[in-house]
Amino acid sequence: MSHWVPELLAPAGSLEKLKVAVLYGADAVYLGGQKFGLRSAADNLTYQELEEGVGFAHERGAKVFVVLNSFLHDQDLDELPEFIHFLNEIKVDAVIISDLGVVRTFRKLSSIPIHLSTQASCLNKEAARFWKKMGVSRIVLGREVNLHEAAEIKKETGLEIELFIHGSMCMAYSGNCVISNYTSGRDSNRGGCAHSCRFEYSLSGEDSNGKKELKSFFMSSKDLKGISVLPEFIKYGIDSLKIEGRMKSHLYAGTTSKVYSEALGHYKENGDFLSDDLYAWKEELNKVTHREYHEGNLTEKAGSESIYSERETEEKEFVVVGIVLQVIKENFMLVEVRSAFSPGEELELLPFKGEALKFTPSVIENVSGDVFEKTKPGYLVKLPYFPEVKEWNILRKKVVQ
Repeated sequence: MSHWVPELLAPAGSLEKLKVAVLYGADAVYLGGQKFGLRSAADNLTYQELEEGVGFAHERGAKVFVVLNSFLHDQDLDELPEFIHFLNEIKVDAVIISDLGVVRTFRKLSSIPIHLSTQASCLNKEAARFWKKMGVSRIVLGREVNLHEAAEIKKETGLEIELFIHGSMCMAYSGNCVISNYTSGRDSNRGGCAHSCRFEYSLSGEDSNGKKELKSFFMSSKDLKGISVLPEFIKYGIDSLKIEGRMKSHLYAGTTSKVYSEALGHYKENGDFLSDDLYAWKEELNKVTHREYHEGNLTEKAGSESIYSERETEEKEFVVVGIVLQVIKENFMLVEVRSAFSPGEELELLPFKGEALKFTPSVIENVSGDVFEKTKPGYLVKLPYFPEVKEWNILRKKVVQ
């Protein structure tokens, strides 16, 4: 018997990351073009890359959602119709919008489903009803909403509900932060967030020891990890589980997609999470770069324990050392190096399904047979063949502390 599970929605900050997320199990990906989105520091995709990415995803049964969640001025709106026509042509599956003017403009020119961005700060059923009248079919609720509240909004409005399950969190109400505008002159609501909330600040006042100036990271949030409450997401009928992180690495996109996909797959087949793999799934999520984890507001209101009160040095257990570009069957795999490694170092191949495969290459050479004592990013190298290896598999190594 097959049990219902939500959609798994993964970030795709580039065409490569789109391919990685889809191949590692994401049901859908969200990404931005060169304009109109909030992650201007991400690679984002050109028109050609968008078209290729949509084709790649659709061939594998995955959906593509394009982000247009910046708050636009009239000049921006004048440039929007051309982009809308292009999205119609390549048949994207939905767009993610926060600005009412963009919603109305899009509705006039396209029948592509509209998802309301978390930047719109929709937190209650009356706001959701309003957006439904405007033509929105799905609400991406802010991280301030818990699972029970999300279920009530779904029940009362009939809208699809999308909720974050993993990734960075923000101390501000979604779409209402202007700290970067003040500290660095970068508009956080138009793609320029400088993550100023992560900085250490000096506070005037006295602590219990009588100090008159305090140093604190009081605005920095821990990262969200919701795998332990996956049963609650399913119980409440949340339609889509969203992983944050368009600016994060290939290893992050692949690992988070793989872990949550495997967990959902287990539930779909068995109707429960009584799996020996639960501990392994949690451990895999610890292997990507992250701040200390927390469950945010998913089950109860986040308090002071959700503050990441340390200097901004994200924990990193593993790094990507390469991406498999080609597999020469029963001979070798051709790998593009992303981080330096040497013969004798233990590496891990992360297959699309199953446990990571450890191996230690004794010799590293290129396609011409030249031997390397140490690789460099950008090198193309031959490494041993595994029956499980596929193009776009990730190779990683443990970080030496």
